[in-house]
Amino acid sequence: MAETSDPPMDNTDANRVEVIGPQFCAPYAIDQSIIKKIMILKDGAFQVLDVNENVVFSVKGMIFSLREPRVLVDGDGTPLVTFQQKLLSAHNRWQAFRGEGTDPKQLLFSVKKSALLQFMKTKLYVFLATNTKEDVCDFKIEGSWMEKSCVIYASNSTEIAKMHKKLTASSMLVGKDNFGVTVSANVDFAFIVALILILDEINEE
Repeated sequence: MAETSDPPMDNTDANRVEVIGPQFCAPYAIDQSIIKKIMILKDGAFQVLDVNENVVFSVKGMIFSLREPRVLVDGDGTPLVTFQQKLLSAHNRWQAFRGEGTDPKQLLFSVKKSALLQFMKTKLYVFLATNTKEDVCDFKIEGSWMEKSCVIYASNSTEIAKMHKKLTASSMLVGKDNFGVTVSANVDFAFIVALILILDEINEE
């Protein structure tokens, strides 16, 4: 009887990053734009557009407010993630919860500074809710806020997303910050957007 060999291993699942939902993991790289309207402090201050300029995500809640949570909603207005700063935390920790609300049982992940004081360069550690010991971070964000750019890495130092500043004549005239984001294949792009929004909040403070 002839021996049969095992099929080649598929590394897709090994490299897959799914935090908020499988519907946000595409088998190809995703390009998105994040638009921050500088003069708006309430709902609508952030919008995330796809390559066809359709609104795929937006943020509800007052920005520059420590106590009021922000809610990331999809294009239909369905709440996906609520994120809020944890008060009295040593490293400016933010927590993200599934859906709308801050029920501890719905905690998805938390983000904190690698050091209390950071100048010019930004480094953040991301811990999934299942990582209770937090000996090693699950993801890492590094960048230069002066240049409005950052790279997001998995725990094995694989780059999974990159953000860069987009300068356009219209954005400068109407008071907007425009960021371009490229998310690797099989990486939860809603999760990446949530991380970048938290990064923006931390740096604005």
